[in-house]
Amino acid sequence: MILFQRTGCAFPLMNQLPRLYAIVDSAFFPSTEGLAGVALELAAGGCTLLQYRNKSGNARVMLEQARELKDHLGASVRLIMNDRADLCLAADFDGVHVGQEDLSPESVRTIIGPERCLGVSTHNPEQLREANLTSADYLAIGPVFSTSSKEKPDPVVGLEGVRRARQLTRKPLVAIGGITRANAASVIAAGADSVAVISDLLREPRKSAEEFFRVLR
Repeated sequence: MILFQRTGCAFPLMNQLPRLYAIVDSAFFPSTEGLAGVALELAAGGCTLLQYRNKSGNARVMLEQARELKDHLGASVRLIMNDRADLCLAADFDGVHVGQEDLSPESVRTIIGPERCLGVSTHNPEQLREANLTSADYLAIGPVFSTSSKEKPDPVVGLEGVRRARQLTRKPLVAIGGITRANAASVIAAGADSVAVISDLLREPRKSAEEFFRVLR
């Protein structure tokens, strides 16, 4: 076990990031119970890093669901809040992940402090270079492949985009977008430290997670 440390940030991650970075998106679940149930299944399948995503904008519901995840998973899984630094603190999550249209990484760092972890999404070399200069603990690149998880996805970067991103940063690199058990190994081979997955974990979450880890060994 390696402690990935930045200025005061101690984040227990195996080899800096686990190979599988699970994302649970509330849009796929009709209830908080269903969301929490899938998260528990993913944890049982070996997931140790999970991002909660809710694009509805309803802060009350988001906080309720986030706290439910925290109560169910405890300290067994590191929890990352998508977009909302304030809710990251309110739900006592381990970190926050922001996109290009959210608060700047340094603004988020001011809110969450040095102890929590910060991830930043990028979609091209220019964005990645800029994010690499911030206090972000890890960077994400994508979409690697076409994806249906976003209404207006950015242009696909492909495996070459992952290779290029790897050349531009020494920070842990997460690849996201259209990643499945069938193509995940090629993404790691291209230079990603971890693959972020939404859709290919929805059906039989525990079994799917276990299969991802077998593919990514």
